[in-house]
Amino acid sequence: MTPDVLGEAWRDGKLHLPMLVRLNGQPFGKANAGVDMTFDFGALIAHAAKSRDLAAGTIIGSGTVSNRDADGGPGKPVREGGLGYSCIAEQRMVETIQSGKPSTSFLKDGDRVEIEMLDGKNHSIFGRIEQVVAKA
Repeated sequence: MTPDVLGEAWRDGKLHLPMLVRLNGQPFGKANAGVDMTFDFGALIAHAAKSRDLAAGTIIGSGTVSNRDADGGPGKPVREGGLGYSCIAEQRMVETIQSGKPSTSFLKDGDRVEIEMLDGKNHSIFGRIEQVVAKA
């Protein structure tokens, strides 16, 4: 996927679309990838290139996708009307801050995680990623 194909969703070196995360078939996150992104992809690529050779086709990831709540605090889970999370550790950290202990468990055998991003016409941008946790 190239920035020109993304159209208006690509601006300021960031992809401004929700990243949809489902855990065991239930919505877990739908945070907008560009809204609270600290460094744009140009900055990430420049930083990576300072310490290693980058070949054609190198994949650069931006880290966990997360959005602040409207009041500037941590976001809320989808089940509470928020945009949710794309990282269980982040949700557990927010739960610990708010209630003194996490209530969301880490992934266990049999859990299924799905990640997808859709364009304005509901077409998958990078394909749906689906992983099932299995004992080694």
